[in-house]
Amino acid sequence: MTLIDPTEIRIPADLKPVDGRFGCGPSRLHPGAIDALRAAEAAMILGTSHRQAPVKNLVGSVRARISELFGLPDGWEVVLGNGGSTLFWDIATFGLIERHSHHLVFGEFSSKFGEASAAAPHLDAPGITSSEPGDHPAVPPGEALIGVDLLGLTHNETSTGVTMPVTRPADAPDGMLVAVDATSGAGGLVWDPTQADVYYFAPQKCFASDGGLWIAACSPAAIERIDRLAKSGRWIPASLDLSVAVSNSRLNQTYNTPALATLVLLDHQLGWMLDQGGLTWTSTRCAESATTLYDWAEARSWATPFVTDPAKRSPVVGTVDLDGVDAGTVSGVLRANGIVDTDAYRKLGRNQLRVGMFPATPPSDVAALTASIDYVVERLIG
Repeated sequence: MTLIDPTEIRIPADLKPVDGRFGCGPSRLHPGAIDALRAAEAAMILGTSHRQAPVKNLVGSVRARISELFGLPDGWEVVLGNGGSTLFWDIATFGLIERHSHHLVFGEFSSKFGEASAAAPHLDAPGITSSEPGDHPAVPPGEALIGVDLLGLTHNETSTGVTMPVTRPADAPDGMLVAVDATSGAGGLVWDPTQADVYYFAPQKCFASDGGLWIAACSPAAIERIDRLAKSGRWIPASLDLSVAVSNSRLNQTYNTPALATLVLLDHQLGWMLDQGGLTWTSTRCAESATTLYDWAEARSWATPFVTDPAKRSPVVGTVDLDGVDAGTVSGVLRANGIVDTDAYRKLGRNQLRVGMFPATPPSDVAALTASIDYVVERLIG
């Protein structure tokens, strides 16, 4: 029974996080990001041509820093273009999939690439291996992938808080590419480039930037596939042509005018990440936040980590089921107290909190969030 009107709950200031933003995209900005935008304005980067040196140098910095952060081997290229991950799925149906793809599906976002492939009239119907939300399927063995020329994986399922390793099947068919949707995991999770050919993402999560951009780290095999399909006679709209994106990226530009503020924020975040110690540091920081959240949930009678297998729990997107208290009410009270975007993913339909724990979020703020939730729940249920 509710003991107090939720609108009357005021969380003490000393319990609350320093920054109350815990959304899963867009994410909070790192301190200094606004200063970086001011500096870009003073340097006349904002509001100028993306085909001139100031912006091309910015794009070149972004590409070089991504390569450094991920430790990309020689021959890999960082390709970028206008749009986001949703657009990249359509792009991939033209420029990466030859005829037949196979997709691992375990949530809302991991399903999208397979749906785009199924809708493409020039491709064969894709194979799908799926699991229920809260889990992820195993990568099929090589004999189950005969005839598959692209395997679609997801590093982190944003809707459910499940992460899975980036793993190439040891006996994969010759020439099969592995493409990884990494939008919410890139920059917060470690991965091995030998296990993938395309690692693509949008920058509005771990990279604390705005949307409007897709970025793909591409292996030599992926670059060869892109070039071959572009020359195959397949009809490809220019805005969806990966070969056009590759040629423009080599010039440190995009096909159309990009959102320059997005590039400035992305470059700032990349510089901060590298200065702190790179991917090892960011992944350790996210893991610390996740341990705080999941340990807290397991210690409460009314809270449970949604993902039952600890090895599959995401260190960047935490999902916690509540029992005996309405999660929507909790999130509403938190929002009224300046702690925002802890709501469950809308289509999952669970009584749940979802917490973004990207690198810009200090673990101390996650600890303060849990203390704030305790304060709210104690007053809601006694």
